[in-house]
Amino acid sequence: MTELITRVITDISSRVTGVDSAVLRRSLLGVIGQSEAGAVHMLYGYLDWIAKQSIIDTADTEYLERWAAIWKVIRKTAGFASGQAAFSGVEGSVILDGTIVQRQDGVQYKVMGDAVFGAGPLAVPILALEAGELGNFGNGLPIFLLSPIAGVQSTGTTTTKLEGGVDVESDERLLARLLARIQQPPHGGASFDYEQWALEVPGVTRVWVYPLQMGAGTVTVLFVCDEDVSIIPGPAKVAEVQAYIDARAPVTAEVFVAAPIEDALNMTIKLAPNTSAVQNAVRAELVDLIDRDSEPGGTILISRLREAVSLAAGENNNQIVTPTADVVHATGHMPVLGTLTFSSF
Repeated sequence: MTELITRVITDISSRVTGVDSAVLRRSLLGVIGQSEAGAVHMLYGYLDWIAKQSIIDTADTEYLERWAAIWKVIRKTAGFASGQAAFSGVEGSVILDGTIVQRQDGVQYKVMGDAVFGAGPLAVPILALEAGELGNFGNGLPIFLLSPIAGVQSTGTTTTKLEGGVDVESDERLLARLLARIQQPPHGGASFDYEQWALEVPGVTRVWVYPLQMGAGTVTVLFVCDEDVSIIPGPAKVAEVQAYIDARAPVTAEVFVAAPIEDALNMTIKLAPNTSAVQNAVRAELVDLIDRDSEPGGTILISRLREAVSLAAGENNNQIVTPTADVVHATGHMPVLGTLTFSSF
């Protein structure tokens, strides 16, 4: 802005006779120069913004979606978490369709369909009221009736994982899919076609494709959902991806969609200082490492594990007691962070 003001005033001074080159800030020409520079500054800013929208990887959200639509790449919408919860109650008592249940942190779900108690606990299907990964919840965890129901205990338990909740696809993931679509156009069943098809399903974040793994004419597709409670997809998500790919794959291909087999990576770590805050920082770094380095049948290098622990905020010294070497996984198996056991030096 200062440079523009100087340039405008200098230009005015050169074109008006009898004006000293040093124009005072509050003189008429100085005021006119500053006003003109402000207008020009806005025009330059607008032109810069337009230039960014004309390039796909610098476009803002609205124009990124328009670019993506041209290539038929549509942003993945949010999904609602669902599962089952069980309550105890008197035989004949009823939990009505739409009854609200909630977690201790206030996240709410509604019961899908009327349910009548018989002998023993009653399991009811529930659906999150709001879409997003916040609705995902583990199995065997407490859940509560928002309003009391006669003959029904207010505290229940989830009997399945509440899963399927995904956030709206981020700009970064949408851009990555769009660039992949442009750089690798569909080839009627090439390996990367199967990867792109799987990534179009809400919740799917990483995909691995293995041609001919099950024999001639076969394609095996493994995938994970990094934003779920567990990155390993359940049967319902596997079936969803299988159906989506089957509708697009060549009729000559036999496609097998599956979830990787989960291998818990348990670790014993000596830590200084051995505090809860540093332990949580170590855990976060290890989760991030596994998200970046893990793949079915891959290897987690011990050097990378040591590096991740050393990067934890507040850590002064550490020693990984177990594992003692690179962690190698069998075909189709991939690591998830298991139990971390911490001790002091």
